Amino acid sequence: MHVTVVGGGFGGVKAALEIAKHKRARVTLISDKLDFQYYPALYSTATGGSYRQSWIPLGEIFADYENVEIIIDTVTTIDRQAKTIGTSTGVTHQYQTLILALGSVTTYFGIPGLDQYTYGVKSLEEITHLKQHLLRSFSKAHGADSHFLIIGAGPTGVELASALGSYLQYLKKKYGHPQPHPTISIIEAAPRVMPRMSEKASATIEKRLKKLGVHVETNKKVEEATADSLIVNGRAIQSHTVVWTSGVANSPFFKANESQFTLAPNGRVVVDGHLRVDPHVYVIGDNAITAFGGLAQTAVRDGQYVAKQILRQSTKKLNAKVVPVVIPVGKHWALFEYKWLRISGVLGSLIREAADFVGYKDILPFNKAYIAWRTQTESQEDTWLAEYNTDKDSEKAKSL
Repeated sequence: MHVTVVGGGFGGVKAALEIAKHKRARVTLISDKLDFQYYPALYSTATGGSYRQSWIPLGEIFADYENVEIIIDTVTTIDRQAKTIGTSTGVTHQYQTLILALGSVTTYFGIPGLDQYTYGVKSLEEITHLKQHLLRSFSKAHGADSHFLIIGAGPTGVELASALGSYLQYLKKKYGHPQPHPTISIIEAAPRVMPRMSEKASATIEKRLKKLGVHVETNKKVEEATADSLIVNGRAIQSHTVVWTSGVANSPFFKANESQFTLAPNGRVVVDGHLRVDPHVYVIGDNAITAFGGLAQTAVRDGQYVAKQILRQSTKKLNAKVVPVVIPVGKHWALFEYKWLRISGVLGSLIREAADFVGYKDILPFNKAYIAWRTQTESQEDTWLAEYNTDKDSEKAKSL
């Protein structure tokens, strides 16, 4: 049995791991990145935490599996009739069974200037760009912004907004910055923060954000970004630091190959009750139009489900279930919600820590999961500062 998996995120990695446990199976994992990205930790890495909590090499994850081949390439085409996929390097791969788990991409909804003038926290490149900007700003006597704007009050936006204040205080102290503490605002087009959670959960999280000093602006339409401001509801807000955390779209692979798929209005792929588009092709995670899509837990469950289907361990249709959500909002505080149950505060924070360990354990052996989980308590800031100062010295030397 040979299974080809495209995508190195939660769904693809989990499916590959489950199938690879069976020695009679061979797995080819094709990913456009060398590392698995643990999305729930990105906000922490962006505000001083270790990069090791956010990125784990695929080679490390599959080190114990001799029946897994990892190929770093970008899949661009598919021919379901010929059972082939093509890549950006010009290579064509034949498949027997194919799992597509390419994840989502950032979209700016066509809003002018957002792609040019805003920062992001959804990749190592984006985080590096943001941190270099912050370090460059705070290293100047009067260079730092007085107003920091975060667009989007979903999980990433809320987590970042709540952690940014203490990080900016750290930078002020590190550089002896004379300016007063800056303002942090989170801007959301929906009527409330965390709109996918219950109204009670949203209200609790908003109250917590305000307690941390974050200005919450809901029902606000972002209209344009310029080099020094953000236009919101016709009003210009001055800032050189605008972070875009909103807006995701399905992988462009599916639009580019839409003759091979049936796409829903939101661009996701229509699948049957077994997450298939045909007997040999599965589409999972963010790519499929299913209940509770867009969540890491859903992608993991999809990966487990299709692995059982392929290994003939189950023939049942997928039974999509509500997944628990736990959102950290500042240090030692989080809100956990599952159906009617809500727990907030320190206990919620402990649940989040446990959930993160489970998240790492989904893709790593126990000992490696524990090591990755423990890196969440590490600071990477001295390394970031050293690298930034080295780069700055190099630029200075070149100018002499």
